[in-house]
Amino acid sequence: MLFIDLDNFKNLNDTLGHDMGDLLLQQVAERLNSHVRAQDTLARLGGDEFVLMLEGLNLKPEQAVRQIEKVGNKIVAALASPYNLKGRSHTSTASIGIALFPAEYDKVDEVLKRADMAMYEAKAAGRNGMRFFDPRMQAEVSARASLESDLRQSLGQRDFILHYQPQVDAQGQLIGAEALVRWQHPTRGLVPPGEFIPLAESTGLILPLGRLILHIACQQLVAWAAHPQLAQLTLAVNVSARQFHHPDFVEDVFATLAESGANPQRLELELTESQLVEDVEVLIGKMSQLKARGVHLALDDFGAGYSSLNYLKRLPLDQLKIDQSFVRDLLEQPSDAAIVRTILALGANLNLAVTAEGVETQEQYDALQDMGCRRFQGYLFAKPGPAQNLEHWPLATTLAG
Repeated sequence: MLFIDLDNFKNLNDTLGHDMGDLLLQQVAERLNSHVRAQDTLARLGGDEFVLMLEGLNLKPEQAVRQIEKVGNKIVAALASPYNLKGRSHTSTASIGIALFPAEYDKVDEVLKRADMAMYEAKAAGRNGMRFFDPRMQAEVSARASLESDLRQSLGQRDFILHYQPQVDAQGQLIGAEALVRWQHPTRGLVPPGEFIPLAESTGLILPLGRLILHIACQQLVAWAAHPQLAQLTLAVNVSARQFHHPDFVEDVFATLAESGANPQRLELELTESQLVEDVEVLIGKMSQLKARGVHLALDDFGAGYSSLNYLKRLPLDQLKIDQSFVRDLLEQPSDAAIVRTILALGANLNLAVTAEGVETQEQYDALQDMGCRRFQGYLFAKPGPAQNLEHWPLATTLAG
């Protein structure tokens, strides 16, 4: 069973119109037909999805795989050749997922599901290719479904806490912290964000999770405000691209601040460079609204992605955070040291604070200070932990506002 899906077909419909899309589908069907034997079955499931069932293959799996590869490669090549759409040349590719009928008791819809999963693997691998179904793929999908179900349930039960990593000045004194979410799974214990944030992003659960994180962070700011020695700390919260681009994001932030009573001038929202490549004008508008209310804004992992300096000078930022990859190799790679110096100079020229992330050794700390860096974060000072870990930390005499 070959599950064939055209790559980026929606783009053609959106740019050239559905009539051009229909014409492409007709030509794809003609090309597929030219590679189908009399005993095989070709069908269009709907949209830009086709299914090809090959029969009469060798009974030895390794031989059958070679036969299928030969057919699959021909189809991939055939569908990648340019199309003539009413005089306009158009190039399209396809991703193919392949599943075998390994036993008599297997139902067709189960085989189709496996081929569909393999097709998504082909897309994830870069498109314009094919992938065979692997039983490990099914196990991974099942585990992911189970984790998603747990995540939805835990969101309803608020099974999430924040850990806080201190941010310090050149004397190692506390000036703020970054809030990092942890999932208190009922059976797996404390789950780090790397295991569930990507799932939350892909399922849309990042929106309710993000609101919960912001709510907990604002509650923490209120708690700190009751202690004179902690009242001036800034708390940074990471915001995903999907969150920030949601139409209600700014209103959600303002509502959370109002509900909690947190001081907006103590809240810092961290964006990533990847968020700058989409709807920049809308992004600037939202940032300006937040900045006008007193919320601080930082650009996280700076230098690891792509930032247009033209846009950067227009963004109402307060801070740049040097990506930890440059800090890690600072002492061994002259190019990384040069990038760090450039970011520090850029921050100074744009009147932005600059924080070095991922500082793990005294040597890195000393080198960064020699370069003029005055804000730091990393395991050298502390790993993320409960809020009470910060209560006895030595505070900077003058905190950044």
